[in-house]
Amino acid sequence: MTTPATQPSHADLVARAHALVPVLRERAPRAEELRRIPDETINDLHASGLFRMLQPKRVGGSELSYEAIVELTAIIGRGCGSTAWVLANLANHHWMLALWPRDAQNEIWGQNADALVGSALMFPAGHAERDGHGYRLSGHWKFSSGIDACDWCMLGGIVASAEGEMPEYHVFLVPKSDYKIIDTWHVAGLRGTGSKDVEVKEVFVPAHRALTVEQMKGGVAPGGETAALYRLPVFDMFPYVVAGAALGIAQGAIEVFTEDIRHRITAYSTTLLADYATTQARLGHAAAAIAAAERTLVGNCREVMAMAARHELPARDYKIRLRRDGAYAAHLCTEGVDLLFGAGGGEFLYNQQVIQRCFRDVHAANSHYALAWDIATTMAGKSLLGIAADLPTL
Repeated sequence: MTTPATQPSHADLVARAHALVPVLRERAPRAEELRRIPDETINDLHASGLFRMLQPKRVGGSELSYEAIVELTAIIGRGCGSTAWVLANLANHHWMLALWPRDAQNEIWGQNADALVGSALMFPAGHAERDGHGYRLSGHWKFSSGIDACDWCMLGGIVASAEGEMPEYHVFLVPKSDYKIIDTWHVAGLRGTGSKDVEVKEVFVPAHRALTVEQMKGGVAPGGETAALYRLPVFDMFPYVVAGAALGIAQGAIEVFTEDIRHRITAYSTTLLADYATTQARLGHAAAAIAAAERTLVGNCREVMAMAARHELPARDYKIRLRRDGAYAAHLCTEGVDLLFGAGGGEFLYNQQVIQRCFRDVHAANSHYALAWDIATTMAGKSLLGIAADLPTL
């Protein structure tokens, strides 16, 4: 594992991400076969500094503005959607770790500033009780992306409350020695993410390794970081993390489709597929949808960063809009890939076709709760009607 000697700039990381795209496109079938990211890819991401794009500078990170996670993840996604998905999640956890008390940060980064932290934030899956100066945690969580490469995991759980009091939602930091990885990842899309189950049984978590959901909703967290980057609301920004992967998958599909269709003759005639007006229209429609998604994701991230720089906390309705827009951008990316997949005919059904993998991967991305379009629109509609959204993370 190689730690960058200096903190890479935004331009450095953009160049390094672009350089990895052809390599990752070549490795993508192997990632699917392994059902996790190949070790050499994890090493390349470490060496490039991409994992540490949002990590504080004081521990060797680049501490870029939050839109970088969309931009850089999307570049990587042009080569391999699974790699982009894992990069986005694990890089985002470096950002989240900066919110924890310094004792927790030092426990992890003090030993290894490159240490990767996974997550499984399905809160009802975990149950904890207070136990002296900490908590006793048990649970079984699904969808811990990239967990094989991680030394720690952030696990969501509900802390039992006294009678008559509301239970509290927490996120717990647990070392690899305290959780079990269960290989359940046999799926149609994003096969290379290794999003396996994690199980914990009666594990003690000291208080400094637990953070309440309330402490993650924006403003200065226990970690004490004062930069605008670390005052953003965690759960309202998460759609932009995974939507960046969907954006990259869609952008990669545009690139591959354009190159393929330009030279392909239809199976039952001597006509170039590129000469059909329907092909041209689908490509133009897809490109418009994907470009609009990119502007939405990057523009909203910049807007929220500007608010944080002014020490403004987003209002509840604004947070709902953030979630809606993130999901809509991913929805647009899926629409774009669907248009391209439909334009290619039976040729795109073959496993070796990149567009076929893009089709599966972008639909898998949109199955994530944070990007589920029906859920996002329902919450947005409730807000417009003045109906309170029953969501503890909001």
